[in-house]
Amino acid sequence: RYYQNACTQSYSYVWWDWARWEREIDWMALSGINLAPAFTGQEAAWQRVYRSLGLNQSEIDAYFTGPAFLAWNRMGNLRGWAGPLPPAWHLKQLYLQYRIVERMRSLGMITVLPAFAGHVPRGVLRVFPRVNATRLGGWSHFDCTYSCTYLLDPEDPMFQVIGTLFLKELIKDFGTDHIYSADTFNEMTPLSSDPAYLSRVSNAVFRSMTGADPEALWLMQGWLFQHQPDFWQPAQVRALLHGVPLGRMIVLDLFAESKPVYQWTESFYGQPFIWCMLHNFGGNHGLFGTVEAINHGPFAARRFPNSTMMGTGVVPEGIEQNDMVYELMNELGWSQEPLDLPGWVTRYAERRYGAPNAAAASAWRLLLRSVYNCTGVCVNHNRSPLVRRPSLRMDTQLWYNASDVYEAWRLLLSAGAELGSSPTFRYDLVDVTRQAAQQLVSEYYLSIRRAFQSQALPELLTAGGVLVYDLLPELDSLLSSHNHFLLGRWLESARAVATSDREAEQYELNARNQVTLWGPSGNILDYANKQLGGLVLDYYGVRWSLFISALVESLNSGSPFHQDQFNQAVFQVERGFVYNKKRYPAVPAGDTLEISRKLFLKYYP
Repeated sequence: RYYQNACTQSYSYVWWDWARWEREIDWMALSGINLAPAFTGQEAAWQRVYRSLGLNQSEIDAYFTGPAFLAWNRMGNLRGWAGPLPPAWHLKQLYLQYRIVERMRSLGMITVLPAFAGHVPRGVLRVFPRVNATRLGGWSHFDCTYSCTYLLDPEDPMFQVIGTLFLKELIKDFGTDHIYSADTFNEMTPLSSDPAYLSRVSNAVFRSMTGADPEALWLMQGWLFQHQPDFWQPAQVRALLHGVPLGRMIVLDLFAESKPVYQWTESFYGQPFIWCMLHNFGGNHGLFGTVEAINHGPFAARRFPNSTMMGTGVVPEGIEQNDMVYELMNELGWSQEPLDLPGWVTRYAERRYGAPNAAAASAWRLLLRSVYNCTGVCVNHNRSPLVRRPSLRMDTQLWYNASDVYEAWRLLLSAGAELGSSPTFRYDLVDVTRQAAQQLVSEYYLSIRRAFQSQALPELLTAGGVLVYDLLPELDSLLSSHNHFLLGRWLESARAVATSDREAEQYELNARNQVTLWGPSGNILDYANKQLGGLVLDYYGVRWSLFISALVESLNSGSPFHQDQFNQAVFQVERGFVYNKKRYPAVPAGDTLEISRKLFLKYYP
């Protein structure tokens, strides 16, 4: 029963202190998790290895990204962006890692340590000019300023030297449970599709592990196979997997609830695999689930001809959203057969709130059949107009009946008198009200677009005015009433890790950039969008205000609306938010039930 995604380290855990880590590890134990990564603090070990190889500090500083982007530095996607890492960062992360590993093992969990995947800083080429390394292409929407890392040739003797050196450092510090993680081609196209080359790469990675630990097992994310299926044809997949002796690799079928890979690879050609639910991208808020797929998928995988499935996994990119889906998936890891979902969710509501309540149970059954029941190939990026850069071509489609959420909202509110003292109830009330408000934003957006296209200025001003001056501020005050929905909490947790004002400013910029621009120029704009008190008003709200103004100006002047011009103007607003230095409260204000009720009386359709 596996838990964690390489990206969660950056989207969710990046600013955690020991108290927060301890809570998570205890939750893992209570949930039956027994296999999980321990990736914290690895940069300190890498720094020691690079220094021992002869790299200087400026070469190391140019390689590591800032804390909020380390997940992608580790997978060879990014270098240098939002860095460098201050010396104090390494010390604090090392201290955390000692405690994380000790706590996980004391509760009977197997820890997975990071290993060398083949990516090296440019400084390695200066120290070893004859080393055979190739520069990879840019990742996602990044150019070579912050991307295009170097990959060592698997045949180069330095591959084994560096890989074994690093793993020996880690094992010396933290001991080992003999399972190691490495991802050489995560969202990166290999240099050649020749099966012999791909086998050599995986064999080199594995040999660098066994050089330090003869009992090594390699745990690999299987994301690459479904992310670039044109490249990873059966011959290429087989070659990569068979570069490692059968049984010495465990593949995470990372997105098995929507795009399982085991089905078209004859169960990973004999290598053991874990059936994983990915569920969430970027740590976005938004009610979502594929309950039917997860209720049946793991059992179908067990029955698959010659199945090599060896467990279930929960691998969201970001946590602290949609608790119900994770409770369900963790429970399925113990089940012999699919559960009766309506019965299960009724009991879930009672467990969650500590008392039976007919209205709350009905609300959950409605949510189960609607937002939580996405079927087909479902990819949960929150694309709601609320959290996306405004345009006249926004996607408002839903996979469910919006009225089910509005009705669940009404039912939950009606249970407030009985359940209002339950913290989990108050959290869910914020979450369901937030979802209803997100739907309402789409309704107002459609009214705004219709008004603009039919050149109806009064209707445009009315719908735009309600959205910008009432609905978004009300949503912001709802979110600000709960600890888990505060921008200030995210920013202050980043500042709290710092040991100087300069570090605090760097960490805060990391935290702000990740949830907005995701890169210097909006490279992966709004990928990690969140709905937080402070962010809705000062980031999404300001964008919408600018958009409405641009549409009004267009109708008034009779000149067409130009998206490109708007994008340039709105980028200044987005960038301005990242650098505005405004401090946001880290403690909630206002009564969640009252604010939800007020929103309900105004907006319930």
